[in-house]
Amino acid sequence: MIGIFGGTFDPVHNGHCRIALELCQQLDLDEVRFVPCGQPPHRGMPQASAEQRLAMLQLAIAGQPEFSIDECELRRDGPSYMVDTLAAIRGEEGDTPLCLLLGSDVFTGLTGWHHWRRLFELAHLVIAHRPGVELQAEGELLSLYQRCRGKDASSLRSRPAGYTLTCPVTQLDVSSSGIRAELARGGNVRYLLPDDVWTYMRQQRLYL
Repeated sequence: MIGIFGGTFDPVHNGHCRIALELCQQLDLDEVRFVPCGQPPHRGMPQASAEQRLAMLQLAIAGQPEFSIDECELRRDGPSYMVDTLAAIRGEEGDTPLCLLLGSDVFTGLTGWHHWRRLFELAHLVIAHRPGVELQAEGELLSLYQRCRGKDASSLRSRPAGYTLTCPVTQLDVSSSGIRAELARGGNVRYLLPDDVWTYMRQQRLYL
């Protein structure tokens, strides 16, 4: 079973890595693929280049054998739509269960994604949430979430796609935008991201 974890990773930080690790362990995933976004469809282009964001990801996940990077969106022209990425991975992996890993805030905005309903056909949707915080989905998204809800992690292995599952995770109060803002103010962001990433950012003079 493969986890798919997309984002701009501008920069990647400890929150990304911790959520990916906890979901990997809870779901007993064989692999978590980080998919850095090439051209975000809902925001401006990342401040760091594709090459720099890829280099930071490589440093962040080094030594974690279940983690890998899929560069498909960096190589693809035009906006990076997750539905296209999942379709491509599905074509490569056949009926292997795929799990799209999402934060609860990202999931509640899913209806703004390109062909968002088709995501349920291509993968299971796994929502990482802070324990005790209620999911804020509504309307058709809430109906789909409830109708497709899986019983537990093992149920995801029973078919390639189509279930939703919420998983409690340790959500660190750190964000890429917060890191960029702190650096722009001349602050120190050590311990918010992996040390090797912090060293690389200083060498490249990123986000100053």
